[in-house]
Amino acid sequence: RMCPLGWLGVASLCLGTLWAVPAQERRKAEKPKADLTLYENLDLDNYDLTLDNYGEILDLSNYEELYDYGDLAPKIEVGTLAPRPRDPKTLPDLGETTAGTPKLQPPSGAGPVPPAPIPGQALPSCRLCLCLGTSVYCDDADLEHIPALPPDTAYLYARFNRIGAVRAGDFRGLEKLKRIDLSSNSISWADADAFRLLPSLQELLLPENRLTALPELPRSIVRLDARLNRIPSAGLRPEAFRDLKQLQFLHLSDNQLDFIPVPLPESLRSLHLQNNNIRTMHEDTFCDSQDHGQIRRALEDIRLDGNPINLSLFPNAFFCLPRLPTGRF
Repeated sequence: RMCPLGWLGVASLCLGTLWAVPAQERRKAEKPKADLTLYENLDLDNYDLTLDNYGEILDLSNYEELYDYGDLAPKIEVGTLAPRPRDPKTLPDLGETTAGTPKLQPPSGAGPVPPAPIPGQALPSCRLCLCLGTSVYCDDADLEHIPALPPDTAYLYARFNRIGAVRAGDFRGLEKLKRIDLSSNSISWADADAFRLLPSLQELLLPENRLTALPELPRSIVRLDARLNRIPSAGLRPEAFRDLKQLQFLHLSDNQLDFIPVPLPESLRSLHLQNNNIRTMHEDTFCDSQDHGQIRRALEDIRLDGNPINLSLFPNAFFCLPRLPTGRF
């Protein structure tokens, strides 16, 4: 059995459904239809935008008329980029002197003013050569004489020139001179005192010249290179190397020597006498025949190859050496 309130609810639902259907139909009927007549004049068949018809579809001919930027363009007047010239009356006269301005003088006919002299005693050499610190480079400078050198010169390179002689005064007063390189010149003679009075000289390089005699050397000499000259044994002073206690490298190859110069200092490390005319030697040339305990450890490099001497004929001449000389046995 259903109560009266239940029947009343069922009846309300049925009535609401009946009213909802006609309302939806009325809203559909009231919605306006689209007016297709508005699109009749719009031609969509040729609406294909390409670069060929871009100008026909979008007309940009009046683009500047639509947007006028005339009021924003800057106004440029002639003469505003440079300052206005001063009044000619206010400009100073160059012919008159003003405060702090010297009067200009016309050039005289006496010629250019010579430059101020450059101080220094080495002006000739530094004009012909390159002076860097205590080194002077005169290579391939077409020199015929040794130029005046700065007093503090320590290293001289004058290779590949035409220097024919070395005079006693060429290096006078150069107490700091350590190295002289006169390779590949035409030096045929050198004064006896050309190098002897140089207290700091350690290296004297004279290869590829025309020397026929060797000048006296300072006791400070460490390296003497006189290869490829014309020095005979008569061109060496007797016992020329005995007092040279610092001498380590003595290179006299490719000359005209007839014998090995003796005595040789104990400091000697390298002796190059190849390609000479040496035919014989003494048993005491390198070692003391009376002291069989002698050992010359420093003298490791002796070259006698290219000479007519047969070293096997002197078996007792090398016992003190750390190694045998290079030559014909």
